[in-house]
Amino acid sequence: MNFSSCAFKSISRTKNVTYQQATSSTKEQQLNVFAAKKSAVLKDVFIFIHGGNWNSGNKSLYSFLGSRLARKNVVAVIINYPLSPDAKYDEMALACAKAVQWTKENIKKYGGDSSRIFISGHSAGGHLAALISVDNTYFEKLNITNPIKGTILIDAAGLDMYDYLKKENFHEGHTYIKTFTNDSAQWRKSSPIYFLDKSDPPMLIYRGGKTYPSIIESNEKFILAIRKFAPGTPYYIQEYKKHVPMIFQYLNSYNVHYREIIDFMNATR
Repeated sequence: MNFSSCAFKSISRTKNVTYQQATSSTKEQQLNVFAAKKSAVLKDVFIFIHGGNWNSGNKSLYSFLGSRLARKNVVAVIINYPLSPDAKYDEMALACAKAVQWTKENIKKYGGDSSRIFISGHSAGGHLAALISVDNTYFEKLNITNPIKGTILIDAAGLDMYDYLKKENFHEGHTYIKTFTNDSAQWRKSSPIYFLDKSDPPMLIYRGGKTYPSIIESNEKFILAIRKFAPGTPYYIQEYKKHVPMIFQYLNSYNVHYREIIDFMNATR
């Protein structure tokens, strides 16, 4: 692929598509789709889950990512999901699984290949992407088989919330207790590291060298755990990057990690 020719490719943007109706406790959830125009060949699909400490963030901040991926012949889906304190982590994860289900059922009309769905997330979004990739409970609730072909984590938080919350001993009103409850059994259920096995989709993992200590610790534990089942799992440490720049570096259309991500997706064929 000639990346230098991708920056000006014509793309379509379909915004605010509802994938989950409002409930008594949560708002309607929507997603945006970015795709190349007039594409005769079905493309790989990249679903992105935003970060924001599980209590903030919005898909609209990441349109740049969708646009740039679409110009690189990837169909991008950028989603919202219910946030704390209105939703617990498992409600967020189920919503993300529903977004994947919507994508599976509808993405062909946007030029996407429904058998080639990859999921990604930054920070809290990385946690949710990892969780639904390795814990099939969320797709089982939807009566579908986990359709995720591969997972790309970008400075993911919360990969071992059980260990983190035990150490921190937060007070009852803390935002993480609102999200993950004060039940240590739920902390373990929320932690992707405890669901790893040989059947998991392949992963590509990025971590900032100057990110938060809790993210460094959990990512280091996670990569050691995952390599017991998938020894070749690529793990890139960007030595000088802090947490937020780990995602906003993708504002640069020519960022080398775009190529790594696309190469990773191609390697699953």
